[in-house]
Amino acid sequence: MSITSSSMLVELNISVWTANKIDKDASRKVADDNRASADAGKFRKNLMAGSNLRKEIADYATACRVWHQRCTLPWADRGTRLLPTSLFFDYKTEANARKDYLDGKLTKFREGYPTLVHTAQNYLGDLFDPSDYPDVDEVMSKFGMRLVFSPVPDAGDFRLDLPKQELDAMRTQYEEAFEGRVADAMREPWAKLHDMLGKMSEKLIEPEDEDKRRWHDTFLTNAQDMCQMLTHLNITKDANLESARRELERAIAGVDIDSIKEDMDTRSTVKSKLDNILKQYEW
Repeated sequence: MSITSSSMLVELNISVWTANKIDKDASRKVADDNRASADAGKFRKNLMAGSNLRKEIADYATACRVWHQRCTLPWADRGTRLLPTSLFFDYKTEANARKDYLDGKLTKFREGYPTLVHTAQNYLGDLFDPSDYPDVDEVMSKFGMRLVFSPVPDAGDFRLDLPKQELDAMRTQYEEAFEGRVADAMREPWAKLHDMLGKMSEKLIEPEDEDKRRWHDTFLTNAQDMCQMLTHLNITKDANLESARRELERAIAGVDIDSIKEDMDTRSTVKSKLDNILKQYEW
């Protein structure tokens, strides 16, 4: 199966109003009044930056970007990424749910915006400048979540009115760039797997003080989730990547977090298996 049929391009754009504005004159005045340096007196005129709801929205936007990165592979320099078609329906369903959640938060922010402006005016007194607080419609236009899907271009589909020699040269150039992008994309799942194996192996090193060791369910569940995700991200059907993925699955099969916590032999056995995987492949 070719990359053009097993994958698609997806671009996720999430914008959030920063609500930060430094007033240099106010900063200098506050610094002078308190005999402090100007650098120490940076004063944020805009109280919106401290709004709990605005921060929740910003944090959620960050979490959405992390989720998007986890489900896709790098492709273009400007943010477009490669989404395996096997993940499309799950990805689209999750994206819609995330957008609905974000829209709900934005509705609450819109409703509470006048109160926040009024609070800022009371808090800042003479330092309050109405021009720092845009109209609610302008503010809301700075928030948004946009998702665009598109097919992976096929090198043979150049519909241009150019001489054949030029078209052939363009196809060759595109094919070379295409192969390079695929290679770059496939480095990411290998890197994710290598990072996971390394961190797990390091965690399994016996500490001098056993009481300092903390174990969480995510030690195993993160690895299990990655193994599942790699079945989709292996868009080139790389046999070595699939083999390494299966070995990680086998290394933690039948192991639970309690046995990891309580049994040194279990930790040693799992670590040995992980280290063997790390030694087998050219990372």
